[in-house]
Amino acid sequence: MNRGKISFGKIGFSLGSTKALGEPLTLTTAESVKEQTALTGFGSFGKIHPEKNAKPDNEKNEAEMATTMGFSGFGKKAREIDIEKLVEETRKSAIDRNRENIEKLKLQAAYLPEENKLGDAPLPKGLTVSSPSPTNDETSDDEDFIGPPLPPGINLPKESDAESGDESNEEEYPIPITHELILEHGTKTVSGLAVDPSGTRLVTGGLDYDVRYWDFQGMDQAREAFRSFCPSDGYPINSVEYSCTGDKVLVVPGSAQAKVYDRDGIELFECVRGDMYLHDMAKTKGHVAGLTCGTWHPKDKEEFMTSARDGTCRLWHTSQPHSQKNVIKARALNGLKTIPTTCTFNKDGVLVACACDDGSIQMWDHRKNFVNVTINIKNAHTRGSDTSGLVFAYDNRGFATRGGDDTLKLWDMRNTKQAVHTAKDLFNRFGMTDCIFSPNDQILVTGTSLNRGETKGKLIMYNCNTWDIVKELEVGPSHVVKIIWHPRLNQIMLGCGDGKVRLLYEPKVSHNGAILVAGKHNKRSKQAEVVVSQQVITPHALPMFREERHKSTRKLEERDRKDPVKSRQPDLPVGKAGSGGRVSAGGSTLSSYIIRNMGLRNKVHEEGDPREALLKYAKDAEENPYWVTPAYTKNQPKPVFQEEKETKEEEIEEPATKKVKT
Repeated sequence: MNRGKISFGKIGFSLGSTKALGEPLTLTTAESVKEQTALTGFGSFGKIHPEKNAKPDNEKNEAEMATTMGFSGFGKKAREIDIEKLVEETRKSAIDRNRENIEKLKLQAAYLPEENKLGDAPLPKGLTVSSPSPTNDETSDDEDFIGPPLPPGINLPKESDAESGDESNEEEYPIPITHELILEHGTKTVSGLAVDPSGTRLVTGGLDYDVRYWDFQGMDQAREAFRSFCPSDGYPINSVEYSCTGDKVLVVPGSAQAKVYDRDGIELFECVRGDMYLHDMAKTKGHVAGLTCGTWHPKDKEEFMTSARDGTCRLWHTSQPHSQKNVIKARALNGLKTIPTTCTFNKDGVLVACACDDGSIQMWDHRKNFVNVTINIKNAHTRGSDTSGLVFAYDNRGFATRGGDDTLKLWDMRNTKQAVHTAKDLFNRFGMTDCIFSPNDQILVTGTSLNRGETKGKLIMYNCNTWDIVKELEVGPSHVVKIIWHPRLNQIMLGCGDGKVRLLYEPKVSHNGAILVAGKHNKRSKQAEVVVSQQVITPHALPMFREERHKSTRKLEERDRKDPVKSRQPDLPVGKAGSGGRVSAGGSTLSSYIIRNMGLRNKVHEEGDPREALLKYAKDAEENPYWVTPAYTKNQPKPVFQEEKETKEEEIEEPATKKVKT
């Protein structure tokens, strides 16, 4: 028996020869394992060669533990990461990035005057505004800056040029108005205008009841729409709009039913019409009066909203057009219903807003029920006027309204008691005149209608901070109704009262869109004067089936002319005289044919005296009366015919007084 060792089969533990009884047992060390090369340890296969398995000092403890526990190893060694070094590098990069942002914000804040910044009043309860969070205490003064940061291609003006007027404005805001392209929609006002988010297609609707689809990439200089249709005959188009993904188009006619079309103009569905005999509008499945406006949800491509003259705004879902999703009732100050003239969502879809004919602007929170109004501006515009435009800024901090009282107002979401800026004497004749923000939220654009004595409509641009007129552009001899400033194309599209769509652009700062159309030419079509039948050449056909190949078509045409079948020659008449055509043998008519061939045995010859032809049958009729003579033999007098000789002898004497005609 081996003293100092405990063994179970081939598994053994060394207790050490110098340990006394009662002392704790210890596992064998690496040196004892080396000495006992004949034994196989737990987890090792074969003999151990110390020369091959020699390891450095930093791995010695791992090898001892692996041998003792019976594992061949602890896997691959993990990569060493210096966390302190990584944190230090991240901190330095964050400091550099924040320093650059702080310098940009300081330049912007230095250029904006303090008195023109919007107030710091809090937003209504439950609403939030998306804005860049300040990096440290130095950026707390820049929270009131309106709009997203300027694009990298635009340089901020220097402090010395901050008061230089229109020249600095032109440098800061690249307005694409140097070139113009005209599309002919029809003869009446363009009341609906929409461009898809990618900027490849344009949809127009007018007071002539038609909707037209335009494709910038497929148009040439003929500038024709590739699809045109009438959604609702007898009703003008109040609004058209693309969904947030550009796969559907909402068409809002003057009827009570909105329609949704796909990208190619194929009708997908039509909203249901409600029961006009129900008093409670919440119980009806759809609108019961004419529509005024419609818009898509900015984030959900399946949801859209419509407003109508029944005093409601309704939210719809494309999966259930047979009934609306929600009903919003607009109420006036006295609690009675009022008609919403326009409706829209804010940029993140949290607010649902509408402008009513009582001059109020009402907003509801989309995340709650639509019973209580979140924001209600009671006297935003003149009572009884149709507010034609309501649009939110891209930063959701401000919004603008275009009233039927010839005003344009800029509002702040944090203080809605009164407008921040107001522009007056902007004549408005249509209930769908637009107002829009520029892509950088620095310019507010609207159009005017022609008043008495005016010959051209105007496009007016206001600076949102100073409320100075940046540009005042005369646009053709007509009204300016619909306006779109596409952020991706950087082009301004106008729907005018003369039925034309005017595209304003500048080749240096604009992209695609109208530039693609302006650079194309008309396609020339080849028209052959003589259409010759195509000849199919079969090289392995039999000789009897081969067709002759003619080098020139002249001989072929002469040969075809002589052929009576190919030239369609009419039938020649029968007989030498050529009278009667093909039926001259039996008469020119069917009755004559039957009489001559069936009723009489002998044919009547047309030649000769007809009197002689009749008298030759007198003797036969007198001897053998058959038809007429037997009926009158008893009472008919004897006929006496004048002889021919007597008529010749007797001559009529003329009076001498009669004058002879000369």
